Amino acid sequence: MSIWFKDFPLDYVNQRGSEALPKSLGIEVLEAGDDFLLGSMQVDHRSINPAGYLHGGASVAFAETLASWAGTFVLDATKKQCVGLEINANHIRPVAQGKVVYGKASPESLGRMIQVWTVRITNDEGKLVCSSRVTLAVLDRPSEY
Repeated sequence: MSIWFKDFPLDYVNQRGSEALPKSLGIEVLEAGDDFLLGSMQVDHRSINPAGYLHGGASVAFAETLASWAGTFVLDATKKQCVGLEINANHIRPVAQGKVVYGKASPESLGRMIQVWTVRITNDEGKLVCSSRVTLAVLDRPSEY
């Protein structure tokens, strides 16, 4: 059974992301499974630290992007929205420039007012790069939105 309120709008999400931070970091949402959201992020000049490896802040932005999109579309997005409340990240291994990382957001708790998501970022070999927990607040969508 799917967690999504309706079918997950991959095209819509990627189009909206092309006008914001996800494009700046090379983030793309790839798949919405029954109970997860999968995305990718390029490790290139937009997302590396001065040493040439994936920047921890880029990993955090990637995790929050996936969790926020997932959290929003678990709900009726015409009435509710999710915003980041807290995020933590454990950076496990480096990823060199020129690679791609993959993030998988899975729900831990989908409450009426708070959601908690785990986002596992892996390299192209499937090895864990970053483990993140994202807490989202569920808010009423402003009427002018």
